[in-house]
Amino acid sequence: MQDPRLTIRLDRWLWFARFFKTRGLATKVVSGGHVRVNASKVSKPSQAVGVGDTLTFPQGNRVRVVRLLATGDRRGPASEAQTLYEDIFSEQTSVPAPVTIEGKGRPTKKDRRDMRLSRDAMLE
Repeated sequence: MQDPRLTIRLDRWLWFARFFKTRGLATKVVSGGHVRVNASKVSKPSQAVGVGDTLTFPQGNRVRVVRLLATGDRRGPASEAQTLYEDIFSEQTSVPAPVTIEGKGRPTKKDRRDMRLSRDAMLE
């Protein structure tokens, strides 16, 4: 008979591996549908993950893709947390920053003209 696969809750593992400061933040990201397990979108923090699974999720302004190497027993120091996963993409895959306009509130008519001119220049 085959040994059952050792699994752990997704939000708990993300917290153990120190990708998020609190378990609540990890739960929010998973509940928001921003995490993929083996290329399938997950929206339940209780999703079971185990060794060999691949996770894709946003962290700050980066997109992380990691493979689970161990489930972990506790939220230990950073050196211990780094042994729980392997970064698949070592380069910085960053999410584009949102366009911001200096000042507050709605853009002025001049700002809108400048945006239109810069957009038209990019298309040419």
